[in-house]
Amino acid sequence: MISKFIMEQKRYTQKELGRILECSEENVVPIIRKLKEYGILKAVKNSDVQKDMTELVDEQVVTDDVTPGDTDYLYVFPFVGIIIVSGRVLKCYPKYLFSAKEPRVELKQVLRVLEKYNSKEQIIRMYNGNDEGTSYNKLALLLFFLEDYYENGTYANTHDIVELNGNGEILWDKTINDSFMFLSNNRPYYTELKTRMRTENTLDYFKRLHECILTLASKELKQSDILDLFDIMPVDISDEALDDFGEDDYILYRIEQELNVQFNTRKQILLKAIYSYISQRSGLYDVDSLSMFGTNHFNLVWEDVCADVMDNKLQTPISALPLPVSLQGGYSSQSSMQLIDLIERPIWEGEDFSHTATDTLIPDLVSIYETDRHYHFVIFDAKYYTPQLTAGKTLRGQPGIESITKQYLYQLAFKDFIEAHHIDIVSNCFLMPTEGDAIISIGTASLPMLDKIGLAKIAVRFLPAKMMYNHYVNGTKMDISMLNI
Repeated sequence: MISKFIMEQKRYTQKELGRILECSEENVVPIIRKLKEYGILKAVKNSDVQKDMTELVDEQVVTDDVTPGDTDYLYVFPFVGIIIVSGRVLKCYPKYLFSAKEPRVELKQVLRVLEKYNSKEQIIRMYNGNDEGTSYNKLALLLFFLEDYYENGTYANTHDIVELNGNGEILWDKTINDSFMFLSNNRPYYTELKTRMRTENTLDYFKRLHECILTLASKELKQSDILDLFDIMPVDISDEALDDFGEDDYILYRIEQELNVQFNTRKQILLKAIYSYISQRSGLYDVDSLSMFGTNHFNLVWEDVCADVMDNKLQTPISALPLPVSLQGGYSSQSSMQLIDLIERPIWEGEDFSHTATDTLIPDLVSIYETDRHYHFVIFDAKYYTPQLTAGKTLRGQPGIESITKQYLYQLAFKDFIEAHHIDIVSNCFLMPTEGDAIISIGTASLPMLDKIGLAKIAVRFLPAKMMYNHYVNGTKMDISMLNI
């Protein structure tokens, strides 16, 4: 098994990829083509400027075909997660992890974050989409089987049996209708009680099939060096092989029949997943297969982490906000509105028309908190950047001018609300991830012409990613005063 670590956004030459994937230049080309087809790998022109970059701009991406031995291009993975392609396991870790060559512990935590982030969608990503069609994503399916098992157990069909004076639930309607009753002091007494016993058929066809697939899934993931990354214990509960359940067409027919009589949502999802597993019958290491778990947009994950950990108030009704002064003036009639609704929208006017646009400024998150009788209104922008902000070195990798101007505009958008409620401390702040253990106050970003009108400079804070992820996974909040804005 070939299992390698890949750094997100790092520029690789074709020769370097061949060495990492342990294949010749001729054999690495089809792998590169497949990864490019699914948007997991991008190509840019080979230049000294590109080699130092940690961001990927769409305008820089080239779509030229790949040829063996080509040195004109560099290849970039804008992806965080696990990729299995042509018998290789690629473990793609975030771009801010500069120090570790094989950051296994850090990647395990990132995968837990991705699991929580993806859980909001409540879908199984069984197929990889691309411009030409779809391909089977077996990795996602195998992970679903094991996670579902540890949450819900094996597939089970139960039968209810009515007993006489059993230990199960008393069936009062049946007891009253079918049993003899006598009265004593105007109170009814029953000498026999009808009870329900629920039994499970341990030899059920679908229970056995599910147990077989769970065992096979565990073995395949263990061989791929993936189980440990997801902190999943292997399952070994069946000695049967899939062939013991009949030919594929027969198994699929039985699943279709079972789907027609099952109305439990979990059972329906599980049966459909088993159907896909049987109908595809491909291995993780098939030459033509590609499986993955992760995202091409880890910046959105970082934004969600920051919003959750910093207790974002944008979607909070105004009446529920912690404010030093109760609702005043026009805001008292808007108590059911959310904070985000206060941001003005563009107005287009003419002699005979007036239209208000639907789109407007949307900050990543806003927090309101109190320290020492002072109320803070902080406008955060979660920036998934790794800028070079060091004395004696060229500034690079920083957020652009549009990010800075928007932060100032966010403050203007809430200016009237802040003054109406006597909030005395207003701050702007960029939040960026770091592999370190401590919060780093790196300085500020500003635009002098806007500073002159009394707007706050934008504080820049590097946050320990592992600390933020611990809060996110555990559902806890961060003490914002630790940022010392």
